[in-house]
Amino acid sequence: MATKDDNNNLALKKLNSKLGIKALLSKEKISVDRALRIVNYEKRLKRLQVELIKMQTGVIENQERVIVIFEGRDAAGKGGAIRRITERINPRHFRIVALPKPTNDEQTQWYFQRYIQKFPKAGEIVFFDRSWYNRAVVEPVNGFCKEAEYNIFMSQVNDFERMITESGIKLVKIYMSITKREQAKRFEDIRNNPLKQWKMTAVDEKAQDLWDRYTEYKSKMFENTTEGAVPWKIINANRKTLARIHSIEYLLKQIPYDKKRKV
Repeated sequence: MATKDDNNNLALKKLNSKLGIKALLSKEKISVDRALRIVNYEKRLKRLQVELIKMQTGVIENQERVIVIFEGRDAAGKGGAIRRITERINPRHFRIVALPKPTNDEQTQWYFQRYIQKFPKAGEIVFFDRSWYNRAVVEPVNGFCKEAEYNIFMSQVNDFERMITESGIKLVKIYMSITKREQAKRFEDIRNNPLKQWKMTAVDEKAQDLWDRYTEYKSKMFENTTEGAVPWKIINANRKTLARIHSIEYLLKQIPYDKKRKV
């Protein structure tokens, strides 16, 4: 059993590592405890990224097709989680899709059509940073679709995802959940950071005022898609680092792979 001295020596060793020194010397004011959390997170992330490489290698060799969708409120950390998942895997065999608003031509098409065009080929993983579920929450909340269009979507989405999985595509659905206070805090950080200000959109600016409406439609989405072909994984995303870890762990559980593979 580890003694207090053993634990202190281990902590000191971590702080003396390259990661520990980097954390302590960061521009942001940081406590020793937080520096240790950062070191532990980076080490845990690196181990999981090795597992992601193994998983992707299996997807490539077995010519599998995988779709991973990330949903959640604005500033929930969807993009950050996707970046940590993809930063070490083979860039030739994955794509990140974040579609803009539909073009005039796309507005005349079946709603799901523009998403289908981005589906993976054999041996590829596609990550959707927001997906067809825009029509379940963002669009009705902000008045971007008619009630009839919303109702049609909700009546079709479970069958649509059933067709996806029955065609052999593996589909993973992750929802990043944050509190209203945490969202407000992140918006303030974005507004005050010149490197992040581009992230703030007109939709983001209204998100706090429309919080309850988002909650209403989010609840309807979960209620109507719980019995669908693919379940949701709801990740508590108030702490970004833990949310990234939990997202990766969940993804690895959904895609079988050879854990003993040498990389």
